[in-house]
Amino acid sequence: MAKDAAGPEPARQRPNRGRKSARQDPIYGAIDLGTNNCRMLLARRTREGFRVVDAYSRIVRLGEGITASGELSEAAMERAVEALAVCADRIKRRNVTKLRAIATEACRRAHNGKSFVERVKAQTGLEMEIIGPEEEARLAVQGSLDLLDEAMDAAVVVDIGGGSTELCWVDLEEWRNRGGYDSGGRPPLRGWSSMPLGVVTLSERFPEPKKSGDEARAAWYAEMKAHAVKHLKAPKGARRLRPIFEAGRAHMVGTSGTVTSVAGVHLNLTRYMRDKVDGMWMTSVDAHAACQRLASQDRNGRAREGCIGHDRADLVLAGCAIYEAVMEAWPTEKVRVGDRGLREGMLLNLMRPKRRRGRRGAGKRADTHEAQGQASEAEKRDGHEQG
Repeated sequence: MAKDAAGPEPARQRPNRGRKSARQDPIYGAIDLGTNNCRMLLARRTREGFRVVDAYSRIVRLGEGITASGELSEAAMERAVEALAVCADRIKRRNVTKLRAIATEACRRAHNGKSFVERVKAQTGLEMEIIGPEEEARLAVQGSLDLLDEAMDAAVVVDIGGGSTELCWVDLEEWRNRGGYDSGGRPPLRGWSSMPLGVVTLSERFPEPKKSGDEARAAWYAEMKAHAVKHLKAPKGARRLRPIFEAGRAHMVGTSGTVTSVAGVHLNLTRYMRDKVDGMWMTSVDAHAACQRLASQDRNGRAREGCIGHDRADLVLAGCAIYEAVMEAWPTEKVRVGDRGLREGMLLNLMRPKRRRGRRGAGKRADTHEAQGQASEAEKRDGHEQG
C-alpha cells in the first residue's frame, strides 16, 4: 500500500520581532528517490537550522525486480513518476526557492536509469540527479551530525537503503579538537564504503522460504547475514580506527528505516512514534535481541509488530541481516538511532551560508537537531520507511 505523508505548516516556536514574517522566507526542497521509497521535505531556514513545512513519503519500489533484469520495470517507473508528480505539484504550490532532487542505487544500477531520469524531467519538470555512493554516504553523515557523540573518539554511520548500504567512519576525536559541533565544521571522515545490498536487493536475492518452520527460517536468515558479511569491506582509513572501536571509545549511528523499525520493536511500540525513536540510544545487545525477535517470526508475525506492518514485513529481515552483520564487524556498546537521512543532509547543504574567500572556518552553524526534529506531524507518522 502506498503511503502519503503531508501535513500543515507547523506554527513558529517563538516570535521573530524585527524580521520579516517566516511565511515570506524562502522555502528549500529536497527529494530522495531511493530503491524503495520516494521522499520529499520542504523547509524554511531558521537561525538554528530549518523547520519543515511539508513532507511527503511514498513506497514506490522503483528497484523491484532489478536484481534479475538489470532494468527498472515499466510498472515501477510509473509508480515513481506518479509520486514525483505529487512532489512537483507541492513544490510549485509552495513556491520553492531552491531544490535538489537525487536518485540513488536503483538508478545507478539500472541500464535504463538515465533514460528514466529524462522521462521524469519530461513528465514532471523535475531535474533528478543520479548521485554516486560516496556522496550518498556523506549526505547521510551530514543529515545526522547532531547524533554524533563528541565525548567518544570515533563513530560509524550506517545507512541501510533499499538497494545499497553506505557506511562512513568519522574521527570524533579530531572533530572535537577542531571545536566539534559548535564550530560549524564538518567532521573528518576516515573512510566510506558502499555495499550493493539493501533491503530490496537482498530480499530478492534470498526469497523467504515457503516452509515456515523455525529451522528453515533460521537457515534463510543466516544465509542473508553471511552474504552481507562477505560484502563488508572497510577502507584503509577506517581500519586505522579499529583500535578505537576495540577500546570501546566508538559508537554507531543508524539512519535507516531498518534501524528505526528495530528500535520501535525494542520499545514494544504499538504504532511508530518518531519522537520516541529519533535520537534514542540503544545498546547493541538490545539491537541484536530485537533483530532476533523479528527473525524468529514468520511474515504474519512480523506484520503484527506495531512498527513493521504489512508493508515492511517482507523487507525488514533483509535489513536486520545487514544491520547485525555491520554491528558484529564493527562492535560498539551503543547505537544511536536516527529517523532522518539524505533529505536532511541535502537541505542543510542548500541552506549552508556561503563562506567568504580567505576566511577558513568562517560561517554560521547550520546543523542542529531542529533541522531534523521540527517536522510536521505527518512526517513524524511516516518518516521510517524501509530504504
